[in-house]
Amino acid sequence: MTTATTGLADPRVGAVLDEIARTAERNDPDVMKRAYATAADWPQPPTAQEAAELCAQAALPVHPQVGTFLYQLVRSLRPALVVEFGTSFGASTIYAAAALRDNGSGRIIGSELHPGKADRARSHLERAGLADFAEIRTGDAREQLGTLPGPVDLLLLDGWKELYLPVLKLLEPQLRAGGLVVSDNLPMLPPEFTDHVRTAGNGYLSQQLPLGDGIEFSVRLQEAA
Repeated sequence: MTTATTGLADPRVGAVLDEIARTAERNDPDVMKRAYATAADWPQPPTAQEAAELCAQAALPVHPQVGTFLYQLVRSLRPALVVEFGTSFGASTIYAAAALRDNGSGRIIGSELHPGKADRARSHLERAGLADFAEIRTGDAREQLGTLPGPVDLLLLDGWKELYLPVLKLLEPQLRAGGLVVSDNLPMLPPEFTDHVRTAGNGYLSQQLPLGDGIEFSVRLQEAA
C-alpha cells in the first residue's frame, strides 16, 4: 500500500507558509494596534485604500484550519478557476495553488490592493514553486476582477470586509451553479453580506463553519439570471 502525500508536505510550501506565520506573529499585533489607534482619530472610517496603507506590514494570513479546508475543497472540486479577494502575503493563495498543482490543472487569480503586498505574494508563490498556477492582480478588486478567463468555480473572500458584498455581486454573473464561496473572518462580516447569502431567493445555501475564527461557507445553487 502506498502512502498518499499532498502538496502541503512539499518542504518549499511548508517553509514559505511557516515564514508568513512567523512574520504575522512578530508584526501583526503591533501593526494592527497602531492602525486601529490611528483610524480612531479620523472623522470618518478609513477607506479600503487607507486601510491597506495602515496594514501594509501586516501579513494577516489565513488560519491554517481554513487554509487546509481550502486545499481540501480544491482537491475535491478540481476547479478550473479559483478567484481570491484579498491576497495579502499569499498564504491562502499558496494553499489553493498547492492543491491545483496536485490536481494537475487549474489556476487561481488573486487580487491585492497594496502593491508591496502583491509583490511579496508573488515572491512567496515563486519560492514555494507554485507561480505557474497563480496570478496576482494589483489594485482595486472591483476593477481587477472585472475580466476573468472563464466561470468561477471557487471564490475566496478575505479582504476589506465592507467590499465582500460588492465583490460577490460583481462576480455573481460568472459564479457557476455549484460554485463555492468561502468568506473568512465571520465575526467581522457586515450584516448585509450575511443577509445576502443566507436569504432564500438569492441563489445560495449558506452556513457558518467553525474554522479559524469562523467562516461563511456558501454554495451557489443557481447561476445569475
